[in-house]
Amino acid sequence: MPVDVKFAVVCSSNMNRSMEAHSFLQKKGFNIASYGTGAQIKIPGKSEKEPNQYPFGTTYDEIYTDLKTKDKGLYTKNGMLHIMERNRRIKKGPEKFQETKNKYDVILTVEEKVYDQVLADFSEKGNQSDEPVHVINMNVVDNPEDATIGAFLLCDLASLLSVSEDLDNDIDEIVQEFESKSQREILHSVLFY
Repeated sequence: MPVDVKFAVVCSSNMNRSMEAHSFLQKKGFNIASYGTGAQIKIPGKSEKEPNQYPFGTTYDEIYTDLKTKDKGLYTKNGMLHIMERNRRIKKGPEKFQETKNKYDVILTVEEKVYDQVLADFSEKGNQSDEPVHVINMNVVDNPEDATIGAFLLCDLASLLSVSEDLDNDIDEIVQEFESKSQREILHSVLFY
């Protein structure tokens, strides 16, 4: 797999959807990183009105220990401990997209709100170069099953993008082809660092 295309995948908390895709694409040999755009890391709690919230900078180990201490049975049953185990094998903790200085060729987002936050971050920082970055959104429901399906689809898209000999010229056609094949609505913007 060509490693010259640098990918990032972004969800809100860098917990489920972005980490499932990060894991899957990494195993397939892609140059991949992952991030969240939210104000805080939010994951399911005892009820929808009581999510667990952590500041970015909290490690996956710390979240795992906190959940295990709070209610090992609940967080085993809802899959959160399994998700933390997967995540901590990949990297230390959730990272906030708005804080990274890294540059990517393609940024994959999994929710329109996250896509808008990525675009807003680029707008806020302003163009400092003429290096293009393609931001592509495909909505993925935030649950473990859809995160897995989303990871497969994003890997298919990444495969198509990474074999292009001229990504900037081919991307619109690749995105259209992928959109009709996957039956998913895709948003695409070209921005500059």
